[in-house]
This record gives sequence, structure tokens and C-alpha cells, in this order.
Amino acid sequence: MKQWLASTLLLALIGPALAAPPKKIVTLGGSLTEIVYALNEEQRLVAVDQSSSYPPAAAKLPKVGYYRAFSVEGVLAQKPDLVLASDQAGPPEALAKLQRSGVPVIVLPSAPNLAALEKRIAGIASALQEVEKGKVINTRLKREVVQAPASNTRALLLISRSGSPEGAGSDTTADAILKLAGLNNVLTKQQGYKPLAMESIVALQPDVIVLSSMSIQNLGGIEKVLAMPGLAQTPAAKNKKIIVMDDLLLLGFGIRLPEALQQLKQAAK
Repeated sequence: MKQWLASTLLLALIGPALAAPPKKIVTLGGSLTEIVYALNEEQRLVAVDQSSSYPPAAAKLPKVGYYRAFSVEGVLAQKPDLVLASDQAGPPEALAKLQRSGVPVIVLPSAPNLAALEKRIAGIASALQEVEKGKVINTRLKREVVQAPASNTRALLLISRSGSPEGAGSDTTADAILKLAGLNNVLTKQQGYKPLAMESIVALQPDVIVLSSMSIQNLGGIEKVLAMPGLAQTPAAKNKKIIVMDDLLLLGFGIRLPEALQQLKQAAK
């Protein structure tokens, strides 16, 4: 009874009640897609957004655009009986139009913390009427996600969306995962992501530099990154402490969070 009540209350907060288990689901957000797969309910997926790159099978499903700029028509063309959307999905008018279409839409929290991740998992498990599976996953995450002791290792996380590096400051998913891994974000006094000049990277003197795979690609490859004048003069480059991780693993703050933290901690040693 308590379990049913908790699930009902959660869904009441984040979305409409469903009369029957959904059979045709569209996800708007890569971390949501990963949760559906972790619940072993991927057979219900009829389409996903472009950020759904993991597991590899998800990349083969029909796409409805990037979740921050998804196509309403693309979603409706799949005739879903449920849409699972990140609270970052948009634009807002598109999400509102989708909600007015009559298709049930459940909006889930994306905040980079364990509490929000647990709500995403519990919310999706409840919507799919697979509450027990969700509880098992959340129990495992609580056991495996442990805040590492703060270290003096100075870390810089760079992303690149257009060929120029941006540094991750506080109030970002990047900052949250660096802190969980016990790393000292050298841009913690900066808010959000901001362009970073090469001379600034030298001055920051990071011991490790973390990049996503897509960022490396946008910057021209790892060799070109290592040869960048400012970056090459950092302790990180001199000691070959350049950590490259899959985008969704590094910045998704999702179901593979323990794996992401383990990779970061191992590579930063």
C-alpha cells in the first residue's frame, strides 16, 4: 500500500495518471532513454531524441530531433501513448503544444543530483508500472554513488559545441560530477559554461583536463587539442592527464553515474 501510494504521489507531481501500461513510448532526453533500457522495457520505445546515444541500440531507433529543440510533428507521427520528457525539453511552446495534443506527457527532473536521478527512475518505473524494478535500481545507485573525499587535484572540464573551448563553472552538471569524484573544479567561481581563452587555461594550471568525446571531435581531435599552445603548457598536458569520456556518460548524470565516477577517479590518479 505504501509503495503504491508513493508511486501515485510521485506521478501526481510530475505528470498525468495512466489508465493502462503504455506500449508506445517516445523519450526526450538521453538519460531517460537509458533508464527505460535499464528497466528492460526498451521494447516499448518507438522513437527517441538525438541525445539518446546509449546503449548503441537506442541510436538505431527513429529520431524526433534534439530534446531541447524537438519536433512535435515528429513525436506525434510515432503515435505514442506516452512521452517521457526531461524538464529541459523544449522549446517551451513545443512542449506545451505536445501536452495539448492529448498524448500523456510526463516531465521529469534533470537536476544533477542523486535525488533528482532517483525521481527520474522512480517516475519512469511507475509510469511503466514496473515499480519494483525501479526500486532495485535506486537501491543499487544509493549503494554505489558515494561522494569521494575532496582532493587537491585541480580539474578543468572543457566542452566544445562550435569548435571553441568553453569551461564549466559552478551550477553545471560538469561541476556536480567533478565534485562527486572528489576533484577540485578550477572554475568553481564562474557560473555556468563560458568561452575560455588559451592563456586563461595556462593560468588555471589544471592537473587534469576532462573533455567529452564530441568536444574532442569538435576541436579537431586529441592531437590537435594537445598541441594547443595554452593547453600544452598545463600540468595536465605535460603529465598526459587528459580524460576523454562519452558525452552522455560524462554529462548525462544518469543511470551510469557510478561508472562515470569510477572512470574519472581512476584516470585522475
